[in-house]
Amino acid sequence: MKFPINLASEPFRRNRAMIVASSVLAGILVLTLSLLILLIVNERHQKRDVREATAQAEAQLARLASEQSALEATMRKTENADVLERSVFLNTLIARKGISWTRLFGDLESVMPHSVRLVAIRPQADPKNGIQLEMTVGSQSVEPVVDLLKRMEGSGIFSVPSVNNCLPPSQSEPLYRCRVSVTYAQKL
Repeated sequence: MKFPINLASEPFRRNRAMIVASSVLAGILVLTLSLLILLIVNERHQKRDVREATAQAEAQLARLASEQSALEATMRKTENADVLERSVFLNTLIARKGISWTRLFGDLESVMPHSVRLVAIRPQADPKNGIQLEMTVGSQSVEPVVDLLKRMEGSGIFSVPSVNNCLPPSQSEPLYRCRVSVTYAQKL
């Protein structure tokens, strides 16, 4: 077999740069393909781990739900109802005793204007261990009571107060008396 090589009719072509560029491009494509395959395999492993963790969490949740239902069934028994009622009663008494009157009056003194008098106060512990204050305050005019409400709102100790009612002065009571409800931030 003869190869017709005629340099005059077919000039010498410079294919080396094209072959090197194609080889480099093919190498980059192979590296990119291997990187993508590695990422896919890694993602599959992560999904498998997530599925296993989810299955474990669901199994633990089911176990805890069954334990809770067993405990609730035990608590619903008639002989345990008295103990539960007594413990709830004792816990509410302890929560009421946990209110520091000294700290409460100190905090009220820091926000109370001099012309406002505290007529009555009744603290109550709510289920979230917060303290709800029902107060009756008195003053010669309404403006000091409004100032008290603004000071309470501006302090970080009291929440936004609400005025339940306000009574004008009478013959037997010379002061404006307002009932104020506010949440007090003393932790029990």
